Amino acid sequence: MTDMFAAAKAPGSPQGRFWGLIPCAGVGARAIAPGAPTPDLPKQYHLVAGQPLVLHTLAAFAGVQRLAGTLVAVAPHDQFLDAYASPAWFHLPCGGATRADTVIGGLKALLARGAAQHDWVLVHDAARCLVTTTQINQLMDQCEGDSVGGLLAHKLPDTLKTAVTGPSGVRVAATVDRSDKWLAQTPQMFRLGVLLDALNRLGAAATDEASAMEAMGHRPKLVPGGAQNFKVTYPDDFALAEAVIAQRGGSATLERFKGKRSSPAPTGNPFF
Repeated sequence: MTDMFAAAKAPGSPQGRFWGLIPCAGVGARAIAPGAPTPDLPKQYHLVAGQPLVLHTLAAFAGVQRLAGTLVAVAPHDQFLDAYASPAWFHLPCGGATRADTVIGGLKALLARGAAQHDWVLVHDAARCLVTTTQINQLMDQCEGDSVGGLLAHKLPDTLKTAVTGPSGVRVAATVDRSDKWLAQTPQMFRLGVLLDALNRLGAAATDEASAMEAMGHRPKLVPGGAQNFKVTYPDDFALAEAVIAQRGGSATLERFKGKRSSPAPTGNPFF
């Protein structure tokens, strides 16, 4: 397969190029229903609209022309994506025990392949398979001139409660003001070197990239995402994701992934 970093000619910001990074080393046990036919298969590889979930995620990134490359960070010995080779992305066994470990491994792999410390990296959950190319481009547009970077997020739409557990069960303790509350989503876009340093310092306590940047004293920019950019976490989420894909025009989506690929497509982009 052609080395994407040697061949990348995608336009970039005057302040650095753009790279995609998809952590794909987790198992996602909460998403697998009891009695599922393939209980040992990580959730990102379960079928949604006829294709592995992560391929829908990669389709959105494949449509972003400004990305110089997209790395899928998989677990050691994970060969699932070998059958889906594409010039639009590549995968390496640099995943770790935690999300932070996997992102750190991916950032180091990007640096080893020629990315620069000042380049931008967009880290995105493999299981957020409904993100769109438009949303990714909007994040890049709003953050490439920012001194920190930012993330897609969704303003909290529901009334928020805190709870207390007692002899009679779980009950409401208080209602929380939601006016300044947002649900963090991905991609999350930061300078590669700064993000790597932040994650190394915070370690496994980093629940996402933004939290690591916050621990360093930065205030990432919030860019409106959307309710459909949710993370497939529970068994019911698969059906919801499939319904959204169908509503968007599922046949067109399926056409992007027609058949497995064991080698790069001879010409053009296999996703679009």
